[in-house]
Amino acid sequence: MKEKTFPEIRETTMGLQLTGIHHLTAITANAPGNLRFYTGTLGLRLVKKTVNQDDTSAYHLFYADAEATPGTDITFFDWPVGRERRGTNSIVRTSLRVASPESLAWWKEHLSGETVATGEIDDIGGYPSLDFEDPEGQRLRLVSDGGKGDSHAWSQSPVPVEHQIRGLGPIIISVPDITNTEAVLTRVMNMRKARDHASPDGEGQVHVFEMGEGGPAAELHVAVQPGFAPARQGAGAVHHVAFRAPDQETLHQWTARLAEFRLPSSGEVERYYFRSLYFREPNGILFEIATDGPGFTADEPLETLGERLALPPFLEPNRAAIEAGLKPLA
Repeated sequence: MKEKTFPEIRETTMGLQLTGIHHLTAITANAPGNLRFYTGTLGLRLVKKTVNQDDTSAYHLFYADAEATPGTDITFFDWPVGRERRGTNSIVRTSLRVASPESLAWWKEHLSGETVATGEIDDIGGYPSLDFEDPEGQRLRLVSDGGKGDSHAWSQSPVPVEHQIRGLGPIIISVPDITNTEAVLTRVMNMRKARDHASPDGEGQVHVFEMGEGGPAAELHVAVQPGFAPARQGAGAVHHVAFRAPDQETLHQWTARLAEFRLPSSGEVERYYFRSLYFREPNGILFEIATDGPGFTADEPLETLGERLALPPFLEPNRAAIEAGLKPLA
């Protein structure tokens, strides 16, 4: 088979579409407390207890819906670091979808009962929303998606079925200048500019980009905030956001597309539960494109996801040493 020429690559990749947010990975310095908050207070399911494949001294914890559906995972690296310094050139808030404004009212009361401070329920970027933070300052937002689309409630969640978190919503990033970021989002990643709105904190304008079928599970919100200093990652920060590709063939096309635009990338990385491609947008924010499969049941039954330390096959020979280096979660 002859090597593709530049025009052929453009023809096969220009119609590519990301289908939504795949997962978001953040940083904790307190894995036991993180586990208590996300499974106890927020009622999510721990669907994979594994390690950072590039730093096996650190847990990588995945929280999601009952079936570990792509697009529902908020994940954490456990690193012994200080708090983040907030600022621009970073991912600044993670949205989680619930079914209705009535659910937001339930959550406001529930979080207050757990001594978690919240904002007021308000319309932000087109969705009824409720802002709050986890104990390490991870900035979160509950948004009502109107109950549209599939959801998979977890029977063992302490949160009532009708109010459970349904998955990830819009992810909000901050940049000092949108010019080059918008070029990458629209020209390279084939996102569509949907609308603008004022930042709820009064700091700059927010530009909404959508992918796939659009809607809150498939939006990236870009706040333009030139007055902020660059952020420094730490506990409470977001490490990267991942976008959905249906399968490996589609990921191969994204790899070709990044090369076509001469955008440096990691090349494809085998993560066992999905295959990934990493690159940075022009302000240095780390993006990932990840395949929907094979998923977290590749090495564990659905019924017992997250109950034991799971290691991909290439790390399994080192299990004893890895387990000895990890702190207890309870």
